This record gives sequence, C-alpha cells and structure tokens, in this order.
Amino acid sequence: MSTPFPPAPELPPGQAGQLLDQLLEPLLHDFGESFERGLELLERCPDSIMTPEARDDLRQRLTTARAELAAARALRAAAPTPMALAMGTITSWHALVVEVWSLSATLRRAG
Repeated sequence: MSTPFPPAPELPPGQAGQLLDQLLEPLLHDFGESFERGLELLERCPDSIMTPEARDDLRQRLTTARAELAAARALRAAAPTPMALAMGTITSWHALVVEVWSLSATLRRAG
C-alpha cells in the first residue's frame, strides 16, 4: 500500500534545532501579545459584556499563561540544545487566544 505523501526529508545535524527555533519564537511572541491584549481588553470590558466573575477568571488564566510563557522562554534560553513545548501547553494557550479574539469581536460589535 502506498502512502499519499513522500517521507519527510532528513535535515542536516543542527538544522532541525534552528528550524524549531525559527518556528517557535514567533509563535511564543504571538502568544505573549495575545495574552497582553486580553488583559487590556478586560480592563475596558463592561459588565454588560462579561460579568466581573468571568473577567476575574479570564484575567487569572491569562496571568497564569503569561507566567508559563515567561518560564518557557527562560527554560529555552537556558537549555544547551533547542527544545519544544508540550502540545498540551500550546493547546491551552491557543484556547486562551481564541477567547481573547472572541472577547475582542464582542466588544467591537458592542461599540
């Protein structure tokens, strides 16, 4: 049985780590900007859009994610070899980004 895709090419030693860094660093930057944007939006979010309790919950999750992001960056900087992040971490951060996008769209619609 043939596979629909050819096997991925082998990268020369060292290039895999460089590629990982080239992909991961902009992603981490985007997560950081989204977390900051979410915290800014929460400061201007009225009760008619989100209850104070819901804002506090999202604020706490964004603050925690921001601290996790800082720790991940510090670990990557201290590691002697390139390293990736767990998919579960990336997935939870992405879910927060989607929440921030949703909040932004709701605030925009509300004027």
